Amino acid sequence: MEFDSTFWVAISFVIFFGVLIYFKIPKKINEALDTKISEIKNELDESEKLRIETKKLLEDSQSKLSSAVKESKKIMDQAKSDSEKMVSDLELKFENSTKIKKELSLSKIKQMKDEAVREIKNTSVDVAFSASENLIKNSIEKSKLDNLFQKNLEDAKDALKKAGSN
Repeated sequence: MEFDSTFWVAISFVIFFGVLIYFKIPKKINEALDTKISEIKNELDESEKLRIETKKLLEDSQSKLSSAVKESKKIMDQAKSDSEKMVSDLELKFENSTKIKKELSLSKIKQMKDEAVREIKNTSVDVAFSASENLIKNSIEKSKLDNLFQKNLEDAKDALKKAGSN
């Protein structure tokens, strides 16, 4: 009987599969595939864990950022209120200082006025004493005395006017 080439190919095919089964190649291939599947599954699990961890870190970072923004706003508000308070305190101190300086100026003006009045009184007393002294020294007649009195009165008025203009 003559076997054609298809027969020999079929026989070699069966032998090939027999050898594969004998050396447990399908089992080894299956184990290799299972190992590869397991590695891929582990990598997927690891990547899922990393994704979850990354998401958690992102949420933490966002909450920290939000907290930092709130804190910075709080600090800015506090600084603003502190600066406003400082400005109002400085304005109050300035007003008080101005008021004190005004009172001191008025007091000095009053002192100067009192001193000027005192000086005018002293000058008028000096003029009166001088006139009296002249009158007594000269003890002259009544008409001359009246003339002298008028002259001294005019001198006193002039002296008062000069003292008042200074």
